[in-house]
Amino acid sequence: MPERAGHRPDAPVHRPPTAAGGSGRALAVLLVLTGAAGLLAAWVITLDKFRLLEDPGFTPGCSLNPVVSCGSVMESDQAAVFGFPNPMLGLVAYGMVVCVGAALLAGARFSRWFWLGLNAGCLFGVGFCGWLQYQSLYSINALCLWCCLAWVATILMFWHVTAHNVRSGHLFRGRAPRTVAEDFPWVPPVLHIGVVGMLVLTRWWDFWTG
Repeated sequence: MPERAGHRPDAPVHRPPTAAGGSGRALAVLLVLTGAAGLLAAWVITLDKFRLLEDPGFTPGCSLNPVVSCGSVMESDQAAVFGFPNPMLGLVAYGMVVCVGAALLAGARFSRWFWLGLNAGCLFGVGFCGWLQYQSLYSINALCLWCCLAWVATILMFWHVTAHNVRSGHLFRGRAPRTVAEDFPWVPPVLHIGVVGMLVLTRWWDFWTG
């Protein structure tokens, strides 16, 4: 068969790994793991909340001291800001994240609008977690370990989904954001988690060091 001018049959066809709307395996696995971690946290908190409603004297297993006190967080008004326990929202949201990650592992491809919608959902999640962090530290004056697990999972999924969208050209198409997303995707989540950790450390510094 004659060859077309300028075409080599053995030349590799270069396509961006996300050109068809997919993702790398690493992001898919991360979505499954962070979604599962958030789902576990939401499930445990929901069960403890129901037990607390049945028995006001019930003490959740993660209520370890005056600071790490899941019961204090569950009994606060902030724990049901939408009129129902917050973890029930997490059961749905984190479950969806696990499904998306599993679909990507199976080879699914999604359109740009889907990735932007996922990014918007993660943005809402990380913003909501930020509000809850502020409330826990400066209003409720207590921490919930399961909530902390959900916070870390949400922060990781938000920044890595954002980095994927930047790399794919779905979001912030400038050269500088793309360079950061490609070469240093771990920096934003590490800094974010580090800031939250420092706030927790300094908020109860006397307690931790006493």
